Amino acid sequence: MTGPERDRTGWKLMPFDEVMDTILGSTRLLGSEEVDLADAAGRVLASDIVSDIDMPPFDKSAMDGFACRSADLDRPLRIVETVAAGRMPEKEIGEGECARIMTGAAVPRGADMVVMVEYTEEEDGIVTVTRGSGRSNICLLGEDIRRGETVLEKGSLIRPSEIAVLAAMGNAKAPVAVRPALGIAVTGDELAEPGEPIRKGMIRNSNGPQLMAQAAETGLSAEYLGIVPDTPGAVPELIEHMSGEIDVYIFSGGVSMGDYDFVPGGLEEAGFELLVHGAAIKPGRPLLFGRHEDAWVFGLPGNPVSAFVLFEIIVKPFCFGLMGHAYRPLEVTVRLGSDFTRKSAVRTAHVPVRLTPDGWARLIEYHGSAHINAYTRADGILRIPAGVESLKKGEEVRIVVPGPPRRANGLR
Repeated sequence: MTGPERDRTGWKLMPFDEVMDTILGSTRLLGSEEVDLADAAGRVLASDIVSDIDMPPFDKSAMDGFACRSADLDRPLRIVETVAAGRMPEKEIGEGECARIMTGAAVPRGADMVVMVEYTEEEDGIVTVTRGSGRSNICLLGEDIRRGETVLEKGSLIRPSEIAVLAAMGNAKAPVAVRPALGIAVTGDELAEPGEPIRKGMIRNSNGPQLMAQAAETGLSAEYLGIVPDTPGAVPELIEHMSGEIDVYIFSGGVSMGDYDFVPGGLEEAGFELLVHGAAIKPGRPLLFGRHEDAWVFGLPGNPVSAFVLFEIIVKPFCFGLMGHAYRPLEVTVRLGSDFTRKSAVRTAHVPVRLTPDGWARLIEYHGSAHINAYTRADGILRIPAGVESLKKGEEVRIVVPGPPRRANGLR
């Protein structure tokens, strides 16, 4: 760790990597619970899932056709029975014999292959193989999963494919990590809620709905706590009122150094230890993070792009860390569509880009941290490390793609 450095405005800025280490290192598990399988999607497994059976549980036909001996393919075959899915065969296949078999049905003893029905001709109970495929078309017992094998690991995100595995293992319920309860508040006497009239000098609150939507997209439970007035005691009063109900507070605005930025002092008054206040991140320099004995808090700048980006790159991984999942956003490597330069390289910068089907990242017209409309045209976020002043057209860059989690195996 290199420690905080001051930028030209006087802020002591903690390097990006140190910010992430500090914040993610403050996580702890909140507990576990069981939920119905129908409600498990988007949750995080709280324990390993071990198979109690082999999969498939028997040699299974991969298609409709005729089960026979490969040594008999060049001779007529007599059908001795029909094996439907869900029933076991009654006869063993001998020389010159076959069984009509359906996809998913158990292969009878004596047969070592299944010939596709399309590769046969049948007349009066006699089958002639007209074409060979060179494949057995049999799914062997236990070839997918062995009894006693760990099929899903603790900390895995449950997606539809994991739901299928849980169901195949006979789980009507799933053991999952307790989700953190988020409380989202915005600060500022200049704010009016959408739908309310605004006076001169006021602006509409967009960060509250935005952050609530980001939490919902992530599958997190969040409560909107409203607009907090710019008064010294408002923050500790809110926290006292919500004590025991909120695990992670998220405040937007009021975290800088101005005369009306009461969030840092209010949090300290409420008993929070501030571990981060000032980060080498652009946008998001005034980022604040603190912890209490039974809660955590983020203070995000009031500019909407700052709030959006910081939630995606920092708040979201932290919340998944509380569930034992090491969240990693989707990242893609593409070529930069034009030159990029900046005046100061003190901070790790994040810039909206549009991705093209042919593998380019196109810079979007972007006016700074208040220009949230730029992100309505963006597919991803270009991260430019501190110390990098310029990038050349055609240079390979890594793009972070915001959105719901996509990876299951992010283990803590």
